[in-house]
Amino acid sequence: MGKALVALVNPNLVHPPITPYALDILTTSLDSDGFDVEVVDLTFHREDWRSAIREYFAARSPLLVGVTIRNTDTIYAQQQRVFLGDHRDIIAEIKAGTAAPIVAGGVGFSSMPFALTDYFGIPFGVKGPGENVIVRLANALLAGEPPETVPGLLVNRGPGRVERMAVPRRREAVFTPLNTATSYTRRSGIEFKVDNLRYYRRGGLGNILTKNGCAYSCAHCVEPDAKGTHFTRRAVEAVVDEMETLCAQGVHDLHTADSEFNLVIAHSKAVLREVIRRKVVDRSSPLHELRLWIYAQPTPFDEELLDLLVQAGCAGVNLAPDHVRDKVLDGWKVTRGGRRYYGFDDVRHVVDLVRKYELPVMLEVLLGMPGETLETLTDAVEQTLGLEATVAGYSLGIRLFPYSPLGIRLAQQCAGERTVPGLQSDTATEPIVLTPRSSCESVIEYERQFIFDRHGHFRPVYYLSPELPEDPGTLASPNGRWANTVRLLWDLVPESEQHRVMLPTLPGLTEDDNNYADNPFLLRLLELGYTGAFWSHWPRRHQVMRG
Repeated sequence: MGKALVALVNPNLVHPPITPYALDILTTSLDSDGFDVEVVDLTFHREDWRSAIREYFAARSPLLVGVTIRNTDTIYAQQQRVFLGDHRDIIAEIKAGTAAPIVAGGVGFSSMPFALTDYFGIPFGVKGPGENVIVRLANALLAGEPPETVPGLLVNRGPGRVERMAVPRRREAVFTPLNTATSYTRRSGIEFKVDNLRYYRRGGLGNILTKNGCAYSCAHCVEPDAKGTHFTRRAVEAVVDEMETLCAQGVHDLHTADSEFNLVIAHSKAVLREVIRRKVVDRSSPLHELRLWIYAQPTPFDEELLDLLVQAGCAGVNLAPDHVRDKVLDGWKVTRGGRRYYGFDDVRHVVDLVRKYELPVMLEVLLGMPGETLETLTDAVEQTLGLEATVAGYSLGIRLFPYSPLGIRLAQQCAGERTVPGLQSDTATEPIVLTPRSSCESVIEYERQFIFDRHGHFRPVYYLSPELPEDPGTLASPNGRWANTVRLLWDLVPESEQHRVMLPTLPGLTEDDNNYADNPFLLRLLELGYTGAFWSHWPRRHQVMRG
């Protein structure tokens, strides 16, 4: 028996299921501090989650309940589905089953933590990496100490009032993960723990984290704010121990969960060298079964990295060039100092390297950012299509969040007085007018406007360039849909190439659509037993759908 029981709940009902890595991380830290930890995983209880919650809490009285919010919504302009209502219903059911206090965290939660602590009506929240804070909170509750003694903890003071506890000057001591030097415990087939093998069999991928946080400042990205603005490297041996453990359990396809795998490239290479070393010295190592899938930026990326990837067992590279025009990327794909850190020549170089090693590669292109025109969009499609990558994926429009640089900038431009052309939401009933933080009465008010309208209805905010060839009525409407641009994208891709291209679709959920949540193609893949990154199977999607 440990010091006390902490229950961790995964409320994610979206399929294909994604392994809740955060709960393995939190479990490891709480275990190490002497707590008993159990996971209530609702992903596999989509139809009976209420009874699963009731049965669990009827038999247990935990000290604390943690809930991880991975995503607030689909963040996809052509299918603007919000998950927060489901999450609040789940939290309400937890409240009905236990008197234990609830603390929420996770990347999605951290994108608007004050507003969500208030919306869920829970006593506590955590912004950013939470393993340090949740251990301190559990110990404070156990000792009868005020939760206010926990640095960085969000405390709900009542409707409309959430306060963050003071953080010492050495902020990194509070938010640096506890287990940078040791592996996170990954399990399969154990009741009330994350079942990594089940997720792999039902979702096609496992996951591995080599470092956390990001020191870059890309205009559309929430990760530096949500995960930390510096790179926290995990010990190389700990990462590879974890990879070996997962492979031994039968989880062979691992996807990197870093912001981007190749940032801090020396550390990335060190991880790969350790994988290779173990494979060389031990012919029986489970790492011989490893198939590694990575996200990467166009720089830094050299031939040595690619050679190490191949030797380690890399199965594919997901590259994020985002665009081809330097002028569009200036002020968007930038370092903390505001300098653009790659150009399209770097993208060509990486694709040529990857093809030389006969690895599949996907390009992810993000269209519709500020400055996008018919000319720049056409150029982006034609040039990226000409690289002959295995798959080219094109997204249109960007979800705005309170602390993404673009979200902050557009709120300043609106100034609480006017809308800005390009602000859009399918559920908007009036012009979208954002207010900068300095003009809001509270941080809750500031965050709420990015997901709720002034009547309290869900209204996630997106941006699509008003310089694209849309009708005046579409541009003038807060819920206008950029249908002309979607059709244009399909027209720009020759029919002979469409098998290897992901394009947005107006219905937002078809076998040709590249949105993840409940995607028919992905679900069919998994039904047939496919594993690995779903994009690697994309060129054969019509054959797969026909079974």
